[in-house]
Amino acid sequence: MSKYRKLTHEYYKCDYHIVFTPKYRFQILEGMVKSLVEHDLQLISTWKDVQVIELNVQKDHIHLVCSIPPKVSVSEYMGILKGKMAIKLFKTYPNLKQKPYWGNHFWSRGYFVSTVGLDEAMIRRYVKYQEHHDSK
Repeated sequence: MSKYRKLTHEYYKCDYHIVFTPKYRFQILEGMVKSLVEHDLQLISTWKDVQVIELNVQKDHIHLVCSIPPKVSVSEYMGILKGKMAIKLFKTYPNLKQKPYWGNHFWSRGYFVSTVGLDEAMIRRYVKYQEHHDSK
C-alpha cells in the first residue's frame, strides 16, 4: 500500500496526531460511552474522507492518528467531530446534560495536534499502547 493518498487532482500525505479530552478531563469515556464515541468517530471520519490510522480512547482523553485530506482543515474536522459527537452523546445519554456538563459542553475547548512525519511508526506504537504506558 502506498503511503500517499489520492484525490481527483492531488496526491497527499497529511497525517496528524490529535489528542482531545472531555470537559474538565472527567473520566467518562468508558463502557457504552466509549463504544459510542469510537463508532461515531469512525462514522464522521468516513463522512469527511478522513482515514483513521490509530485510535485509542482512554477514560479521560482520546488519541487519534489520522490522515486528513487537504480540502479539510484540522480545525474544521475537529469542530465537526466534537460537535456531532457531543450532540449524539447528549441525545443518547440525557443524564450527561446534568452538572458538571451544564451548557451542553461535553468536550474541552482545545485540542493537541502534531504533524506525523518520519517518526510515524513510533507515534502509532505510542497511541496503540497508551494504556500500557499510563499504567506504569
